[in-house]
Amino acid sequence: MAYFFLRLLPPRPTFPHDGTGEEMAAMKRHAEYWQRNAFAGSAITVGPVFEGEGAWGMAVVEVEDQAAAQALADSDPIITSGLGFRFDILPMPSIISRPPAV
Repeated sequence: MAYFFLRLLPPRPTFPHDGTGEEMAAMKRHAEYWQRNAFAGSAITVGPVFEGEGAWGMAVVEVEDQAAAQALADSDPIITSGLGFRFDILPMPSIISRPPAV
């Protein structure tokens, strides 16, 4: 198994503060998609990162290889929506994480 950092870049630097109805509906499907991947075990952590006047998204995933990370990104409803979002996919040679909460 391998780890990857996925950075979701929005179509403009002011997103989500000026998100359209269509974009926000796609973001809801995006969040549901990553929730399913977290429950399935491939997504370790996922969430928004606020920066400047906007935000971008991040996920750390554990998958078989880069192709599997790309497949996760390509299947995200925010990507399939065709609204101009895109992922950077960066390999992580190792991670340190806290033990699961009891």
